[in-house]
Amino acid sequence: MTINIGRLEDELLEMSAEEVPGREFCEAIAELARTGRFEQLRDVLPGIVYDELWVRYRQDAVAFVAGWRKVAQEMRQGFVQHARQRLTSLTRLQRAGSEALTPVWQEIQRALDGQQNDLLRAAIAIELLELVEPAVLRATNLRECVVVSPSSEDADRYLDEATRCYFFGLFTACAVMCRSVLEEAVKQKLPAVLARLVRSRYRNAATLGNLLHEVNNNLQLTGIDGDFPHVANQVNDAGKKAVHQGLLSEDEARVCLQNARRALQLLLCR
Repeated sequence: MTINIGRLEDELLEMSAEEVPGREFCEAIAELARTGRFEQLRDVLPGIVYDELWVRYRQDAVAFVAGWRKVAQEMRQGFVQHARQRLTSLTRLQRAGSEALTPVWQEIQRALDGQQNDLLRAAIAIELLELVEPAVLRATNLRECVVVSPSSEDADRYLDEATRCYFFGLFTACAVMCRSVLEEAVKQKLPAVLARLVRSRYRNAATLGNLLHEVNNNLQLTGIDGDFPHVANQVNDAGKKAVHQGLLSEDEARVCLQNARRALQLLLCR
């Protein structure tokens, strides 16, 4: 079965246009006002809102109807953009007072969407669909990471999260998680005597860099493959860059993930 992502995107946009939050509400106000049935709004609107709208309607009925129709049209045309803005407002810092610049139609749409969350649902659906093809392409460049001995459930979860971050374009997070998976795997692999030394020396807070230093100085004791420290140090360097120096590129994340997987194979080869 072939999944046509472009078709799914078109269908989603079509559904969004048909069921835009607030559009029917605004069109209903315009129609009731146009047909002289404005008083029917008294039972569905808060008193203070009804009174304000009534004053505006009495001042210029034609402009009132046209205005609400325009708001409904703006809601339909700007829904996708507004949905994206709604999601972005939760993922980035917002300056105080920025809400003063929000168009009226967006304020109405946001208020009416308070319970349904259609804005967030649409934005997340659109973003996830846009991620599918790039994620598939990245996934096709990976092979299964086969090891001889297991590590731990936490290591498996870290590797899973690191890989999914790479698939979905979270490249900096991918590198950070790669460092975490190696840190967890090394701790599980250390001989008991070296593990006690590490806990004592670093007060139960050894970083991957600390662990690799101890492994490199005690390779014969650990029984770990001699190529492991070099590959693992490359992962550690990428992770530190991700944390301290800035966002990583896709190529950097891919290399980091590949190195992490190779390091795990070397670490768990027996």
